[in-house]
Amino acid sequence: MFGLRECKPLPLQQSGDNRTPGPPVAHYASIAHVARVYDYLLGGKDSFAADREAAEQAMLINPSVVPTARANRAFLARAIRYLTGEAGLRQFLDIGTGMPASSNIHEVAQSVAPQARVVYVDHDPIVLCHARALLISAPEGRTDFIEADLRQPLAILSKAARTLDFGRPVAIILTAILHLIQDDEEPYQLVRQLVGALAPGRYVVISHAAADIGNGDMASMTIRLNELMAQQTTPRNYAQVSRRARPGRAGPGPGARVAPGHGHRREGPRPDVGRVALKPALKPAL
Repeated sequence: MFGLRECKPLPLQQSGDNRTPGPPVAHYASIAHVARVYDYLLGGKDSFAADREAAEQAMLINPSVVPTARANRAFLARAIRYLTGEAGLRQFLDIGTGMPASSNIHEVAQSVAPQARVVYVDHDPIVLCHARALLISAPEGRTDFIEADLRQPLAILSKAARTLDFGRPVAIILTAILHLIQDDEEPYQLVRQLVGALAPGRYVVISHAAADIGNGDMASMTIRLNELMAQQTTPRNYAQVSRRARPGRAGPGPGARVAPGHGHRREGPRPDVGRVALKPALKPAL
C-alpha cells in the first residue's frame, strides 16, 4: 500500500522574506516530484500515482536506473562512514534531503559518533513532513530541518548555523541534486558560495547524473522525465562534474581535492558520478 503522512497545517511557500500558504496536498499529488520518484526507485512507498508512473516509465526506458539509485544511496552511506570514522567529522549539512530511506545520514553518522549533528534541507514541504516525523536524532546528537532551496545558499547557511558551528569541521552533502539546477541558474556559483563559507579542512560530497555514461538510455530517460516531473534534470559529463571536485585542482572552492578512494568509478552500468572533496588547510606562509 502506498501512502503519505498527512501534513497539517497546509505547507508554506517562501518568496523573499514573505511566507504564504502553499497549495493543498492535492496539488503535489497531480505531478511527479523527483524526491518521491527516487523514493519509489529505492523501493519506498511514499509516493503518489503520478510519481509511480514516472518511475515506471524511467525503468522501462533505462533499466539501470534502479541499480543506479541504490548505488547512489550506498555511495552516500560510504561517504558518511568515511567522513565520520576516518575524517573525524561530527557535523553534516544535507541539501536536497529527499524522502527518508535506509541508511539516513544521521543514522550512519551517529552509529559511529552518537554526538553527530545533521541539518536536513529540502524545499518540498511533504519531504519535510516525513523528515520531521522519521529522522529522529540519538539523544547525544541533534537533527534539524530547514525548508529552503539550494538556490538560496546564504539563507541555508544562516539557518543551519542555529545547529551547526561553521567554525568547526562540517561536510556539505549535495547528492543527486546539482543536476536539478539548470545552467542558467549557475550551479557552480551556488556550490562555491556554500563551500566558501567553510573553513579549510572541511568536506563536500557530490553525486550527479552523468551525460557521458551508457548507451543513450540516460538521455532518453531524462527527456521523458522532464515531461513528467515538476523538476527539470540536466545530466552533465564527467569533466563538468569533476570541475566541482577535481583531484589536485580547484573544484568546489579554492584548493578543493578529492579524498582518495571515495568516489563512483566510471566503469559499469551506473550513469552517475560521485565525489568526496576536501577543502584542505592553507599552507603556512614562509
